[in-house]
Amino acid sequence: MAEPGSTLALSRLLQLASPMLPVGAYSYSQGLEWAIECGDVRDMESAQAWMCDVLEHYQAGFELPVLHRLYQAWQNTDTASVQAWDDFYQAGRDTAEACAETRQMGYSLVRLLHGLQTLPPDMLKAVEALPAPAFPTIYAGAAVHWRIPLPDTLHAYAWSWLENQASVAMKTVPLGQVAGQRILLELGVRLPALIARAMALPEEDISNFCPALSIAGCRHETQYTRLFRS
Repeated sequence: MAEPGSTLALSRLLQLASPMLPVGAYSYSQGLEWAIECGDVRDMESAQAWMCDVLEHYQAGFELPVLHRLYQAWQNTDTASVQAWDDFYQAGRDTAEACAETRQMGYSLVRLLHGLQTLPPDMLKAVEALPAPAFPTIYAGAAVHWRIPLPDTLHAYAWSWLENQASVAMKTVPLGQVAGQRILLELGVRLPALIARAMALPEEDISNFCPALSIAGCRHETQYTRLFRS
């Protein structure tokens, strides 16, 4: 197990954030492909604006604060709270494919951790007791076990989401490599403040309310041609 802030913890953090992590994240557009299809996203500027809005309203208001609570629950060995926050998160995935996505990615991450034989028996038992856990639930557990600091865990999670969205835009708008990197450069600057805000958000203010994202996800489920799942 790595010491917090150690070089090994950094390596584990980069492993969790890597596009090579075999959980299927790059199969999903999370509604962005529909926003491109209907013309709301059509160039670098509109792609960046879409991602910025989702970061500010959905990631900072829902996913990252829930990931924060899941991390704390694993840290406290509070399996009841892990289950409760997993239920809360899955209830907030408000399209069929969004819910299926997080369960598939959670399942894939559990299988990976089994294969790596990295979890201690007590944590493995707690993971196996979760019925169809969401991806952030298992992600938080792995981060706690690898002693990755909480802010870094949230930062890597948000960065992975942003990188995936930039990749979707590059393939589907399409955008060039330089445009994709410019989006990452511009929005990456926002992540530290966004993560600090997510960590300070009171529990009663956690909300998945992001109507444009929900509509895009629903429309994407019946989109005639598509490269990605929702």
